[in-house]
Amino acid sequence: MKIKYDPEVDAAYLSFKEGPTGVTTIRITEDIAIDLGPGEEIVGIEILDTSEHFGFKKENPEIELKNIKVAVSM
Repeated sequence: MKIKYDPEVDAAYLSFKEGPTGVTTIRITEDIAIDLGPGEEIVGIEILDTSEHFGFKKENPEIELKNIKVAVSM
Protein backbone atom coordinates (compact mmCIF):
# COMPACT_ATOMS: atom_id res chain seq x y z
CA MET A 1 0.00 0.00 0.00
CA LYS A 2 1.21 3.49 -0.82
CA ILE A 3 -0.04 6.82 0.49
CA LYS A 4 0.71 9.91 -1.59
CA TYR A 5 -0.08 13.40 -0.33
CA ASP A 6 0.08 16.64 -2.35
CA PRO A 7 0.01 19.65 0.03
CA GLU A 8 -0.49 22.12 -2.85
CA VAL A 9 -3.97 20.74 -3.56
CA ASP A 10 -4.46 19.08 -0.12
CA ALA A 11 -5.23 15.70 -1.70
CA ALA A 12 -4.18 12.17 -0.75
CA TYR A 13 -4.31 8.92 -2.68
CA LEU A 14 -4.16 5.55 -0.95
CA SER A 15 -3.03 2.99 -3.50
CA PHE A 16 -3.64 -0.64 -2.54
CA LYS A 17 -2.41 -2.28 -5.72
CA GLU A 18 -0.50 -1.47 -8.83
CA GLY A 19 -3.79 -1.56 -10.61
CA PRO A 20 -5.03 -1.61 -14.12
CA THR A 21 -5.18 1.64 -16.03
CA GLY A 22 -8.91 1.21 -16.51
CA VAL A 23 -10.76 1.66 -13.24
CA THR A 24 -14.30 2.52 -12.27
CA THR A 25 -14.52 5.43 -9.85
CA ILE A 26 -17.31 5.59 -7.32
CA ARG A 27 -17.74 8.91 -5.55
CA ILE A 28 -18.70 8.31 -1.91
CA THR A 29 -18.86 12.00 -0.98
CA GLU A 30 -17.79 15.20 -2.68
CA ASP A 31 -14.29 14.69 -1.22
CA ILE A 32 -13.89 10.89 -1.26
CA ALA A 33 -13.75 8.53 -4.25
CA ILE A 34 -12.97 4.82 -4.51
CA ASP A 35 -11.30 3.34 -7.61
CA LEU A 36 -12.37 -0.22 -8.44
CA GLY A 37 -10.53 -2.58 -10.75
CA PRO A 38 -11.66 -5.86 -12.29
CA GLY A 39 -13.99 -7.87 -10.08
CA GLU A 40 -14.81 -4.74 -8.07
CA GLU A 41 -11.48 -5.03 -6.25
CA ILE A 42 -10.50 -1.76 -4.49
CA VAL A 43 -7.44 -0.33 -6.25
CA GLY A 44 -7.27 3.03 -4.46
CA ILE A 45 -9.01 5.78 -2.53
CA GLU A 46 -8.74 9.51 -3.27
CA ILE A 47 -9.35 11.99 -0.46
CA LEU A 48 -9.68 15.71 -1.20
CA ASP A 49 -9.33 18.30 1.62
CA THR A 50 -7.21 15.66 3.33
CA SER A 51 -5.96 17.88 6.15
CA GLU A 52 -9.54 18.58 7.18
CA HIS A 53 -10.55 14.90 7.13
CA PHE A 54 -7.40 13.63 8.87
CA GLY A 55 -7.06 16.60 11.24
CA PHE A 56 -3.55 17.80 10.44
CA LYS A 57 -1.95 20.99 9.12
CA LYS A 58 -1.14 20.58 5.45
CA GLU A 59 2.20 22.34 5.98
CA ASN A 60 3.19 19.60 8.45
CA PRO A 61 1.25 16.38 7.79
CA GLU A 62 1.80 13.65 10.34
CA ILE A 63 0.23 10.20 10.33
CA GLU A 64 0.80 7.45 12.87
CA LEU A 65 1.03 3.90 11.52
CA LYS A 66 0.65 0.88 13.77
CA ASN A 67 1.67 -2.70 12.98
CA ILE A 68 2.81 -1.65 9.51
CA LYS A 69 6.32 -1.89 8.11
CA VAL A 70 7.23 1.47 6.56
CA ALA A 71 9.32 1.90 3.42
CA VAL A 72 10.19 5.52 2.70
CA SER A 73 10.47 6.77 -0.89
CA MET A 74 10.43 10.32 -2.10
